Amino acid sequence: MARPQTSQQPMTHLTQAPVAFGNWALPKLCTELQDDELASRQRALTTLCDLVHDPERAYEAILNGCMERLIFLLKDDDGLCRVKTTEALYILAAHSLGRDAIFKNDMMGPLADLLDDPVDTCRRNVHQALNRMAEYPSGAVFMVSMGLVPRLVLNVPTEAENIRALILSTLSSCIMVNAQPALESDVIPVLKGQLSHQSSDIRRAATSALVGISVPANGKVKVCEEDLLPLMVNLLSDNDQGVVANAAGTIMNTAVFTRGKHEALKAGAIDPLLRLVVSDNRAVCANALRALTVLAEVPSARAQLLGHVPLLKTRLQHPDSIIQRAASTAIEVISWTP
Repeated sequence: MARPQTSQQPMTHLTQAPVAFGNWALPKLCTELQDDELASRQRALTTLCDLVHDPERAYEAILNGCMERLIFLLKDDDGLCRVKTTEALYILAAHSLGRDAIFKNDMMGPLADLLDDPVDTCRRNVHQALNRMAEYPSGAVFMVSMGLVPRLVLNVPTEAENIRALILSTLSSCIMVNAQPALESDVIPVLKGQLSHQSSDIRRAATSALVGISVPANGKVKVCEEDLLPLMVNLLSDNDQGVVANAAGTIMNTAVFTRGKHEALKAGAIDPLLRLVVSDNRAVCANALRALTVLAEVPSARAQLLGHVPLLKTRLQHPDSIIQRAASTAIEVISWTP
């Protein structure tokens, strides 16, 4: 017997727009992004967020003018539309073509305008997008040039904890390319206030920013004036290896000048740094060796370290050439006689 024919409609998610087939998929979706009906815009944005994880679909979206639509949607009165728009930009920023499109369409300013958005998820998406852009020197340089650093510094103490680490990470990237705007924004007390935070992500990002701050001469002076070196010595015992590496790096940078050397020695930096020489973590070991090298330029520290040269020599056989060179330089400085 012939069975009756039934026609079934495909199931679609209520929050997603049905996607047209073939070459019309993205053009149709981009058209729906500017629909007068709120629900249509929301569904289109939700679908777009799913699609642009794929670099090919991201390229199609950019080619079909989605970026121009997203600029206007950043200013949408609806909170969900702003959330999904910033999510789409955060996802697009993971692709090189997405980052290029964000620059080309001057979207950094409109994104930054949402730093104080009342919706937490929207602000988090904004900071995730900015953080991804700042991971690349061109993005960090652009953020510094647009004057974003002072605003980020102001937002650190007041922002939610799950967003604060993102801000600090973005700040760290900006400081690496130019520390002066952050120094002029009095960033060091702000960073100092995050060093004892229970979140290792926040401590790691704050100490990473301090590594960059301690590179210029006025940054080294500020680190000493704010009495940060004793805190850095304490953080050499932190349970997060990233925090430890950054603390050793900050000591290393600051101890390049005389006041930094004496304050680090006064804080008792040598013994904890020696314990880190045998660390399996490359950054921790290398920064500890380099910090000991600059401290050994002080005669009293050099005398104290002479008895530990055999320990340092064990690092000469390390498989990593960076560790080998750092150990060799440390031994040479410590063994130097006038």
